[in-house]
Amino acid sequence: LVIYPAAEIIPDANRIQEGLQKLEEEKKQYVKKLREQFKTEESARIQNIIEEFKENLVEFQGSVAMESYIGYFFDQTVSFFDYFDNEDTLFFLDEPGRLVEKGEAVETEFRESMIGRIEKGYILPGQMDVIFGYKQILSLLSRKNSILMSTMEAKNVPITPKRKYDFTVQSVPSYNNNFEVLVKDLERWKRNKYRVILLSGSRTRAMRLSEDLRDFDLNAFYSEDMDRELQSSEIMVAYGSLRRGFEYPLIKLVIISESDIFTNEKKKKRKKSAYEGKKIQSFTELTPGDYVVHENHGLGIYRGIEKIEVEGVTKDYIKIEYGGGGVLYVPATGLDVIQKYSGSEGRKPKLNKLNSVEWKNTKAKVRGAVREIAKELVELYAQRQEKKGFRFSLDTVWQKEFEEAFPYEETYDQLNAIEDTKRDMESDKIMDRLICGDVGYGKTEIAIRAAFKAVADGKQAVFLVPTTILAQQHYNTLVQRMKDFPVSVDVLSRFRSASEQKKTLERLRKGSLDILVGTHRVLSADVKFKNLGLLIVDEEQRFGVTHKEKIKQFKKDVDVLTLTATPIPRTLHMSLVGIRDMSVLDEPPVDRLPIQTYVLEHNEEIIREAINRELARGGQVYYVYNRVNGIDEVANTVAGLVPEASVAFAHGQMHERELEKIMYDFISGEIDVLVSTTIIETGMDISNVNTIIIDDADRLGLSQLYQLRGRVGRSNRTSYAFLMYKRDKMLKEIAEKRLHAIKEFTELGSGFKIAMRDLEIRGAGNLLGAQQSGHMEAVGYDLYCKMLNEAVKSMKGEEIEEEVFETTVDMDMDAFIPATYIKNEVQKLDIYKRIAEIENEEELMDMQEELADRFGDLPNAVNNLLNIALIKSICHSVYVTSLVQKGNEVTLTMYPKAKLAVEKFPELLVKYQNSLKLIPQANPYFIYRMPGNPKGKSDNMNIFTNLEKLLEDFKLLLEEKGEKE
Repeated sequence: LVIYPAAEIIPDANRIQEGLQKLEEEKKQYVKKLREQFKTEESARIQNIIEEFKENLVEFQGSVAMESYIGYFFDQTVSFFDYFDNEDTLFFLDEPGRLVEKGEAVETEFRESMIGRIEKGYILPGQMDVIFGYKQILSLLSRKNSILMSTMEAKNVPITPKRKYDFTVQSVPSYNNNFEVLVKDLERWKRNKYRVILLSGSRTRAMRLSEDLRDFDLNAFYSEDMDRELQSSEIMVAYGSLRRGFEYPLIKLVIISESDIFTNEKKKKRKKSAYEGKKIQSFTELTPGDYVVHENHGLGIYRGIEKIEVEGVTKDYIKIEYGGGGVLYVPATGLDVIQKYSGSEGRKPKLNKLNSVEWKNTKAKVRGAVREIAKELVELYAQRQEKKGFRFSLDTVWQKEFEEAFPYEETYDQLNAIEDTKRDMESDKIMDRLICGDVGYGKTEIAIRAAFKAVADGKQAVFLVPTTILAQQHYNTLVQRMKDFPVSVDVLSRFRSASEQKKTLERLRKGSLDILVGTHRVLSADVKFKNLGLLIVDEEQRFGVTHKEKIKQFKKDVDVLTLTATPIPRTLHMSLVGIRDMSVLDEPPVDRLPIQTYVLEHNEEIIREAINRELARGGQVYYVYNRVNGIDEVANTVAGLVPEASVAFAHGQMHERELEKIMYDFISGEIDVLVSTTIIETGMDISNVNTIIIDDADRLGLSQLYQLRGRVGRSNRTSYAFLMYKRDKMLKEIAEKRLHAIKEFTELGSGFKIAMRDLEIRGAGNLLGAQQSGHMEAVGYDLYCKMLNEAVKSMKGEEIEEEVFETTVDMDMDAFIPATYIKNEVQKLDIYKRIAEIENEEELMDMQEELADRFGDLPNAVNNLLNIALIKSICHSVYVTSLVQKGNEVTLTMYPKAKLAVEKFPELLVKYQNSLKLIPQANPYFIYRMPGNPKGKSDNMNIFTNLEKLLEDFKLLLEEKGEKE
């Protein structure tokens, strides 16, 4: 029995011997060449590296990483394409011209990086040929069967095609409810022997459309068989959806969508009732053992999905374990009332007991506290609305020119926030707006435009920031942006001497200074403005109590714009609409690239490589080591790895002057690598730093890791984050989960999306006061936001939607996702959550398409599940709290407090004759006998169609006021 090592390449003894001989020969030649160039350090380095590799290779019999030396051991290497048979494989090249450009760029970058490493003695020249060049790849591809796809006809196609096909597809016109024009076009297509398919979003409408077309002698027919082969001049109407139709003259095919025929009005969505709350956003990361909140039963532990069979019918249930061993099984279609518990990281919440008053008491206590904060906020807002402030003029020509000079493209969120800010400034109320956005999402530009607007109207603006470094950064930015306009900018900080500060204050008093940037020094008694119109506060929560009080005084008389990077999620934002003016930036800037994140053991070679790669493109590097003891030694080690780099270290216990000098030098580009503690976590915004290496990353919290990683990637360059932990260290489970999460969630704006709940609660605490954070811990973040939303509406005298009521649907058929269909438990839960959100037929069809596309044909049980979710949604919209179907008998129980038009009951009962009965009790219910006698699965679609028709007719019973559809 031979057990081979787990390595990609397993060379035999002869191959190792021959390779080592070639390696030795090239090493001698190259060392000689370096010595002739008087590069003694480089020659010694390459000698040591090669000798170490040779020793390891001999000692471990080839089981070492030898990929970078592959050319010495194998005369010929194969490419990815060699694994595919020439005849039986078809390659698709999407936009070949661009592929060549990209290939050339990647190869050039790789070769430049390798040349730098060869010159410094890290590798031998022969190691350059470890990848195939793009020309070699094109040569290999030219021997394969390929299809090249280009949007436009390209002149310099890398591979000469044997045949060209031009797909001329044109849009069909919008008929805007004009049936006559549609009929004329259909007649023309029919004469010209075209095949025509019309798609409709519901089966009923599709059948009706085919009947209408037959009235015009067009012989249209309805079919559910989309695979049917259409003959020339045939017109088929089918159940399906497509955003826009098209005409394909080459094969004489036309497809027309429902939106092409009828006016594209926005679909009126049913108003969501209060019970739905915020449906779980984070199920993709919910795993057995996580805490969840059920709105009616409280806090429990999610234990997974269980399949339960009752009287021959199988369904999936979500199992939740409560305190005292209680277990609750929630039908998979009832995920609307469950939320993942969101509290601070690492803190274990107390479980509730099933059917105890404890949860009710907790909710009542939190509801009371929420009512108090809502009252306070509403009253404060009303006072501010009454007080009149300065009304700024509409935008001037200069304002437009200034904004057009912005070198980047604004995001949609940014434009909205700018519009909101200007609207506030142009009104006579005193502005107090919060701009909240993820790191690097363009908050500063909004503030700069507001400042320019204030100056254009003869007012002064002040930019208040928490640190001297930030003050310097904002000052530099403002000077750069204002350089073409007669706007004076100055900074007030400890970087300035006493005489310089005196001059600045004098200019401020006289009104010859337009914009002042400064730390809390700006709040001192000797700082007097001639005509202050706008205060911009960056990260207000980082100021002390005294300073916050001073800021409050400012808020009484001048417009205030506050910026924060601490995520304030949409849920909380929506709860505060109308009592707190807030703009949220969710959208990443154009061209911003996700940060490439790697989690790995501490490796000096990788550190050296990462720093060299960044320096080679003119960038800078953060190296985070979060302990003051030994940080100087770490800086020396890093300096030893990259002797050509300028390395410095910084930590919070340094003298302020020394720390500021280092930071200033780093911002100015005089330091290449900054070894630092987590003091860089907030506020540092240097677009030239695009690599961060975090040592002992397993010791940091998730929010810290996220904030630290956000220090890079502030430009359109690819940025890198290396999260390292000690070699051979067994990571604790929570640390491993954290590092996995930060690696997984690299997409832009993750600060609003991933498990940043400790951050979100911190953000909410900053906004509403620290005491409220405790109430959030008690009921979970999402439920707290919902309660706050209701309390605010109540205080403002707005109508609150009906009390919470749940709708349950119990049908006599299998409804679950089989383990053979979706094997991954997390994926399955995510799909269940999305099925629970289905509200109309279009969403049901979208879900069907997606499932078929991802997992294959839908089993009957899954189709049933989708249809039950739709039935449940319709039931809720017509105040049905329970629907139970057994065979052809259905019992529908109404919500006791539903506002129903009682006088319309007889009309409904007459329409259904003997098949529908009303049982008038305290909780009235209907018994409906469906036509036919459903026995098998094939009848399930008939059951759903009958129920949809009945529930549609139930809308007759709603009072006019209730019809907010």
